[in-house]
Amino acid sequence: MSQPETLVSTAQAVAPTLEGSVLVLMLYDMCEEIKLAELNQILGARRLARAFKHAAPEYVRFERPPVVEQLEPARIDGNLILNRQIKYYDYGVVSVIFEIPFAGEWEDLVTLSAKWMTGAVFEREAERLARAEIARAQSALIRPYSNWLSEDYFIFNIRSIAGNPTASELVQKRGADMARVVRGETFDLADSERTEVLQSSISYYPTDLSVVSWNSAFVYDTASGAETSIQLLEYANSQLLEFRHYDDLLTRELGSVYNFLKHSSVVFRRWRLGREAYKLQSVTVEVTELVERADNAIKFLSDMFSARLYRLAAAKVGVHDYKSLVNQKLHTAEDLYRFLIEGFNQARAFVLELMVVVILVIELVFLFHPRR
Repeated sequence: MSQPETLVSTAQAVAPTLEGSVLVLMLYDMCEEIKLAELNQILGARRLARAFKHAAPEYVRFERPPVVEQLEPARIDGNLILNRQIKYYDYGVVSVIFEIPFAGEWEDLVTLSAKWMTGAVFEREAERLARAEIARAQSALIRPYSNWLSEDYFIFNIRSIAGNPTASELVQKRGADMARVVRGETFDLADSERTEVLQSSISYYPTDLSVVSWNSAFVYDTASGAETSIQLLEYANSQLLEFRHYDDLLTRELGSVYNFLKHSSVVFRRWRLGREAYKLQSVTVEVTELVERADNAIKFLSDMFSARLYRLAAAKVGVHDYKSLVNQKLHTAEDLYRFLIEGFNQARAFVLELMVVVILVIELVFLFHPRR
């Protein structure tokens, strides 16, 4: 595929300093679960093949590999050509991936990152594409959501740099530029901010480097070598979406229970505490099951580099923060469930005692005022 003119530096006739591509990931949490086998038949897509940093055929694997749908390239925003791909994860997340070839200088990449990370051209196109494609597969969706949560992430995969610098040389000489790229800034960053960005970097060989930030990453590696990093960055963002959904679900459910408790001071109304406890427990069990399924979606078996890369990516994009919030709310829900059950038991005991008193009163009435 020919490279769009807007992404190729025209300021010089010599070979460009940087060559690679920019990947735009737009992820949507659209349903509770996707039946991948049925979806695969509907779309005629393929399952995601394993990709590894080094030869280790069973070291990293998806429990249920996502279904991948490869689409024809498209042109948007004038002369911008996109390679397009959609991935469907079994836990209800759909990832739209745009890949744009790049060849140019460092300043070209800095300018593009600042423009695209603050724009909305990819967001509009990705949502349009996701809704059009998912409309074909409604039967494969379990409990689709009316409102979709979304996340976007940019990966600047540079496969070739003039001079073939090592990772340490690249950080030393171009650390400031890489920091600007992943932050989407055209101006130089403060030393402390640049240091913070570059601290979130990882390498396996001397000639590769991944710098991970909360909304983008700079990956210096070959196409095959970068595939592991790209997949794990995408997976981390899909996990973030899932935990955001669980957090919203628990927040709404806890708010509903708190609102009920505000108006349950009347003893007889507390009889409904059992029903509220059952609803809360059902949501808690459901979320716990979904969290476990999301946690177990990918396995790292002795591949310590991939595990470390995933932990770095998850920490930077916020997976750990939202997972902590979800766990805290699960604990709160469990405490609240016990409180509701205790209140229900007290209300039931009160009603039973009241019934006994009423029966005794009736018996006393008939005892002292027998019928004639």
